[in-house]
Amino acid sequence: MERIEVGRPWPEGPIAMLPVAQLYVRDIPLLRPPGRSEADLLQVLWCPFDHPANPATALFWRSAATVTDILDAPPEPPAIQFPGYLPEPCLLTPEQVTEYPNAMELSKELQEQLGDWSRWQAAGSALDSSYEVAPDEFYGDHLSIAPGWKVGGWTRWGLTEPMPRICSECGTEAVPLLTIATTEWGSGGEGWIPEEEQAKTTPMLPGQPPANFTRIVVASRYNLRLHVCPASPDHPHIELIQ
Repeated sequence: MERIEVGRPWPEGPIAMLPVAQLYVRDIPLLRPPGRSEADLLQVLWCPFDHPANPATALFWRSAATVTDILDAPPEPPAIQFPGYLPEPCLLTPEQVTEYPNAMELSKELQEQLGDWSRWQAAGSALDSSYEVAPDEFYGDHLSIAPGWKVGGWTRWGLTEPMPRICSECGTEAVPLLTIATTEWGSGGEGWIPEEEQAKTTPMLPGQPPANFTRIVVASRYNLRLHVCPASPDHPHIELIQ
């Protein structure tokens, strides 16, 4: 951080990548690489420079039992492009939640039903009256896409409409692997906040968005979504900003 603030030097030669996430199958049972049943560890790294508009990521599927030669001092890049590309070390507490597709991925009929206030009332849902003018926003805020970092799940579309994510190697449709999020939750989605966090006042750095525990800021506070080919973990993965 100090090196880049002094003149923002643009490094030459190879750049050491930064660790972004280390996930174990023992903590997240659904985290299984296709065709590689012996792998029980996913390591995600990125280059702290834009390629061209976000950090370039690299995925490594490994067997935790084989990770024995650990460096005392991992290599560091000579500088980073933005402070938000330097993760703050923290622990994850995985929790399985149920979510539903983005409204744009639903049929026209279902979208119309989401906008019918009488249907929500008939369901006996505990609704804030403020949603009466736009009932579909209740679906988006509280039922549809879980915010924050997550493995799998549905994609939070918004910058673009839903688009196919096709493996460039074999043409198979890629599946969601990991969402790298700027914030764990935002306005309108307070219902997703874990109970143990709702009573806390989390200290934030000046200028940081709320619930930004990792200090990562992706593309002006959006999410970086990684998709992988279900046919082979060796095929290139797809990066998507939403």
